[in-house]
Amino acid sequence: MGVTEIKTPAEFQEKVVDSKEPVVVDFFATWCGPCRIIAPTIEKFSNENQGVKFYKVDIEELSTVAADLGIASMPTFVFFKDGQIKDELTVRGAIPPSIEKNVKALLA
Repeated sequence: MGVTEIKTPAEFQEKVVDSKEPVVVDFFATWCGPCRIIAPTIEKFSNENQGVKFYKVDIEELSTVAADLGIASMPTFVFFKDGQIKDELTVRGAIPPSIEKNVKALLA
């Protein structure tokens, strides 16, 4: 599967908000050390969890999207089901066990 970077607000709308599939979005910054460290783990999760789409959003490239969602720290992982944010699943920080647990919860 892999993790696909979203480049425009319209693409975010189409691939995340309008999606009927569960979606995980990794909000990151290129200068963020923890973001770079966890990226291979997120790639692994994307390959192990069929039925969930994984995307990443550079908060500097799509600052309006990040601001609209209240993203204040990186990395932040936001989980969507039927285009709706599942606030209880949001993970702030590079915490693989929490992210993996919440991917499973998204599929439940």
